Amino acid sequence: MMPLGTAAPDFTLPDTVSGAAVSLPSAGRSKATVILFICNHCPYVHHINAALVKVANIYQAKGVRFIAISSNNAATHPQDAPELMTKVAKMQGYPFPYLYDESQEVARAYGAECTPDLFVFDTDLKCAYRGRFDATRPGSGTATGTDLSAALDALLTDRDISGEQFPSMGCSIKWK
Repeated sequence: MMPLGTAAPDFTLPDTVSGAAVSLPSAGRSKATVILFICNHCPYVHHINAALVKVANIYQAKGVRFIAISSNNAATHPQDAPELMTKVAKMQGYPFPYLYDESQEVARAYGAECTPDLFVFDTDLKCAYRGRFDATRPGSGTATGTDLSAALDALLTDRDISGEQFPSMGCSIKWK
């Protein structure tokens, strides 16, 4: 997992919904930035989608920026192709950009290993949390985003984020 305090790697990737290039903002532009590695086909992502949209809407209203990225190889997993990412983002009502990392360089820079894989950066774009959305799994409980929400609440109120952070669990990124 990315060590806490690590600077967020820069990137510019295409948003599959708007078509615009989206870059990681410079430090200080958001109270926090959440980078989510997700994809269309993963049952773990399907499990959290509704709660993810709810959590993102709540925290975006508090000044937190959310950016989702799919780095899966669309040649071997065509359901994760950019044109289908657009459909999924619209169907789910994602309130954040859904970017395509065709080269997979961004996923490698972040050390992302699975979907969903979450990284939270403070206003200085230093890693403050990395890990799971919550403890639920497909077929085991209803996703709520408690782990991510606790990290964001602590960050937004200048409290320490728990050092007990659990790695994400899900489908492996489909590497080229």
